[in-house]
Amino acid sequence: MKVIKRDGSTVDFDRSKIVVAVQKANQAVEPGQRISDGQVESIADYVAGRDRSRLLVEDIQDMVEQRLMALGKYELAKRYIIYRYNRALARRQNTTDEDILDLLHNANKEMAEENSNKDTTVASTQRDYIAGIVSRDLTRRILLPDKISKAHDEGVFHFHDADYFVQPIFNCCLINIGDMLDNGTMMNGKLIESPKSFQVACTVCTQIISCVASNQYGGQSVDISHLGKYLRRSKEKFTHKIMEAAGGAISSDLLDRLVAERLQTELKNGVQTIQYQINTLMTTNGQSPFVTLFLYLREGDPYIEENAMIIEEILRQRLEGIKNESGVFVTPAFPKLVYVLDENNNLTGGKYDDLTRLAIRCSAKRMYPDYISAKKMRENYEGNVFSPMGCRSFLAPWKDKDGNYKFEGRFNQGVVSINLPQVGLEVRGDMEKFWPEFDRRLELCREALMCRHNALKGVVSDVSPIHWQYGALARLKKGETIDKLLYGGYSSISLGYIGLYELTKLMTGMSHTQGEGKEFALQVMKHLRDTTKRWRAESNIGFALYGTPAESLCYRFARIDKERYGTVKDVTDKGYYTNSYHVDVREPIDAFSKLKFEAEFQPLSTGGCISYAEIPNMGKNLEALESLVKFIYDNIQYAEFNTKSDYCQVCGFDGEIVINDNLEWECPCCGNKDHRRMNVVRRTCGYLGENFWNVGKTKEIRSRVLHL
Repeated sequence: MKVIKRDGSTVDFDRSKIVVAVQKANQAVEPGQRISDGQVESIADYVAGRDRSRLLVEDIQDMVEQRLMALGKYELAKRYIIYRYNRALARRQNTTDEDILDLLHNANKEMAEENSNKDTTVASTQRDYIAGIVSRDLTRRILLPDKISKAHDEGVFHFHDADYFVQPIFNCCLINIGDMLDNGTMMNGKLIESPKSFQVACTVCTQIISCVASNQYGGQSVDISHLGKYLRRSKEKFTHKIMEAAGGAISSDLLDRLVAERLQTELKNGVQTIQYQINTLMTTNGQSPFVTLFLYLREGDPYIEENAMIIEEILRQRLEGIKNESGVFVTPAFPKLVYVLDENNNLTGGKYDDLTRLAIRCSAKRMYPDYISAKKMRENYEGNVFSPMGCRSFLAPWKDKDGNYKFEGRFNQGVVSINLPQVGLEVRGDMEKFWPEFDRRLELCREALMCRHNALKGVVSDVSPIHWQYGALARLKKGETIDKLLYGGYSSISLGYIGLYELTKLMTGMSHTQGEGKEFALQVMKHLRDTTKRWRAESNIGFALYGTPAESLCYRFARIDKERYGTVKDVTDKGYYTNSYHVDVREPIDAFSKLKFEAEFQPLSTGGCISYAEIPNMGKNLEALESLVKFIYDNIQYAEFNTKSDYCQVCGFDGEIVINDNLEWECPCCGNKDHRRMNVVRRTCGYLGENFWNVGKTKEIRSRVLHL
């Protein structure tokens, strides 16, 4: 018999623990209230004799109490209850010491590998992790209601970013960079006026990004089109200076050539400033800013030509990469790039088709940019095209008092993701039981999300002036609360979901790509969407349905459920769950069919969605990529390319990283074993992130990795 502990882990049943607990209670009562050693053993035997493969630890303790009451030993039962209470208090004591010491001694393997962008051996990063350990402990023990902490521990849902919850900060946002550049801002008490040139605008932009990232968690997105006017300012400045130096005696051809040369230098230096500063700055959370650049050429934009030049330079520099300490050009982790396909660049004769071809070359070598179809996005968002937030969640359309749509300057309050397969496992595929149980768990998710919302209520603008006072999100007064930004849909708050494929298998016996399975999956998605809509209407809070791109969570949920429910074919036996609505990676389906299928689910997941298409040997398949980009424009709102390829950032090796005898990734060229300096992509196993490291030292894990 297995026992499910309060933290969700599973241990073997140990009857001696029952004996010890009752004996301790026995010693605390008068002799007349005690029971004999034989009766103690009988109680332990009673529990051990239950015909159950798994029991919650609380169930065991309830059985002991019931047996004591049946024996008429009420005082003893009371003492046992007190013993349980004292044990619960002990569990609620500070549990951070061991975690912090393991971190400082580099003994916590899981923490070292959870984020490839954060090196746990670096002092500044350790400070962030120490704060995170303390925050998670306080969140579980004190800040969240017991039932919310318990549901998180049992994998009913995942309460994201508990390592930041102790502070009054939020998730991700769209920085209102246009307002900050045009109207100035303040940083560290210093006034930053509107830039007079492109390169200065790029410098200010990266400083804003760094400051914003240091005062929140999650990612930030910046619409690069706001820089176009500053490139034109530089052009006008160069024209004026050259004309002045020549005393007006210069031909128009020579003037244009000289201006173009200076402007190209300014453009290159400015974009290089963005790329290098973002990758060399370190925010207060111990990593580079988690920033996304939104690359969109809007028709009607007076600076569209300048913005086309900026986007081209961004793509060229990303294609080239950044040199590492060995002088090898490697792929930088940030900024993420999102490229918008529209009528002017969708490879059907548009003016900017060459930019799209450059983007495709960049994707083939560097995995970015992602692609958004302006055509499909307009269908889903009331005619609007806008950037996803850094965490890939989308805002709902919102209008200001003048009736104008507004997206920049808005944010997400936080995320809670429901474990869909666990609902199916709990009801054992019984459809009549499924919907009531599903709704019960959704209400738990709502309570957890309200904890996030309530934690932000009453927060004053002074906690992060760059966000609330100086334009990143608002220009509130000092001492003013942010409450008005938490309602009316101005900000979103997200219900994520993991494992639609596995849930469908449990409830229908088939994949959600097939007949009855697809009907059920769409029904589940519509129920999730309608539930968030109802919450929104009832509360005036911007609840949204978010296809969580949380790679590690796919493994956490699967691990918890396997321990609790055992090995279930096509569900817990894989070691991971499938992200959101995605097709399981083991299904034989081509990239076009996969995107076409998943396109039906994206409009239901309006609070966030992204789909992946895997292309083998992308660098040699540019024609296939081009065909796929055309397909994306006509069929799906948001997609990115994956591939199966490895890359060593130390020596530049571009082949297959191997698993050595110590179950570590090792570059066969230079012997590098530092996972932070490799890009090991194993998309075929279901992992949808950028890096897949040595994930464990059990034979099962080793076998799975070596097989892949």
